[in-house]
Amino acid sequence: MTEGVHPSAPPTDPVPREPEGTEQTRAGRHTGRRSRPWTPLAVGIAIAFLLGALVSVIPLPYAVLQPGPATNVLGSTSGKDGAQVPRIDIAQAPTYPTTGALDFTTVRVLGGPGYRVNAMDLLVAWISPDQDVHPAEELFPPQATKEQVAEENKAEMTSSQHEAAAVALRATGRTVPTVVKVVQVADGAPATGELKPGDVLISVGGVPASDPAGVRAAIQRVTAGQPVEVVVTRDGARTTTHPKTGTTTNPDGTSRTYLGIVLSTDYDLPFPVTIDAGNVGGPSAGLMFALGIYDKLTEGALTGGRTIAGTGTIDDAGTVGSIGGIRQKIAGARDAGADFFLAPAGNCADLSGGQPAGIRVVKVSAFADALADVEAIAAGRTDDLPHC
Repeated sequence: MTEGVHPSAPPTDPVPREPEGTEQTRAGRHTGRRSRPWTPLAVGIAIAFLLGALVSVIPLPYAVLQPGPATNVLGSTSGKDGAQVPRIDIAQAPTYPTTGALDFTTVRVLGGPGYRVNAMDLLVAWISPDQDVHPAEELFPPQATKEQVAEENKAEMTSSQHEAAAVALRATGRTVPTVVKVVQVADGAPATGELKPGDVLISVGGVPASDPAGVRAAIQRVTAGQPVEVVVTRDGARTTTHPKTGTTTNPDGTSRTYLGIVLSTDYDLPFPVTIDAGNVGGPSAGLMFALGIYDKLTEGALTGGRTIAGTGTIDDAGTVGSIGGIRQKIAGARDAGADFFLAPAGNCADLSGGQPAGIRVVKVSAFADALADVEAIAAGRTDDLPHC
């Protein structure tokens, strides 16, 4: 996730030099003294000053990862009218008071599309044990603009919130069906005029549209060039469409049947769940969102009043995925006062140097693991917690 990107510092204006031979007045007294010629020391100082100014403004193709703030998903934030509103808002369902904190963690990124770091930024990062330096192309797609990066981060954040809500509600015993939606119809695609962005797929060729993989498999059963029956929900009404299929070539040279649509997975929640993550983007807060939703929907304080931080993506099956900037997130959680940090098992290799000082890192692979670990921490059963 990316937060707090800042541009390079503005250049320093040089101090104008008095022309040699000009008479000067000091403290109102006429001296009549000519300016002294530049000494080697003065020349060295001037060169050092100019080099320092250049170093501070020349952009370099790197990005610096720094610890970002930690945010309690069980806390509140200011609404449009200034009133405090919960970060996780659950409507039309009973919720329960809780204590403690479940913090999602962030990374500040200096550099990237539209912004550049300078040599001073890199020097500070190389000295600091909590900062990392990467070539910018390792973290951002080639030729991506800052607007595109921000839009992608926003989309990933929205998706992670939906998946977190589905996983948490299922863990409380509620039924949450998966919904497959059309998010884009490619220009000139076979499905143009029949399917539209926002359509919710019910069935394709008579096969229920339970997930994107099933939809693609159903399309492959159709002979290219033939129409296929697609039942959708559009504007609240069920509609039957008959888009024509086409054929396209796979990277390995084989052909396949296609409609030319882009799909996304959503969920039919039994009640609204809204999460306010502020200006943070990316998918890595999914695990902590799911724990926060579960805590609010169940009686008692899940954390036992402790401050527990963490990170990790979450998918429809509740699997916790690895993320970037794990060391910066642990440092940020420690600085925010967390006692424990839930880290994806896939990030253990990034912590090969051992447990960081001042905070205990707990390894998790799935939502069920994280839930059991938080309950163990709340009960004081911490001796056998898994670690990297």
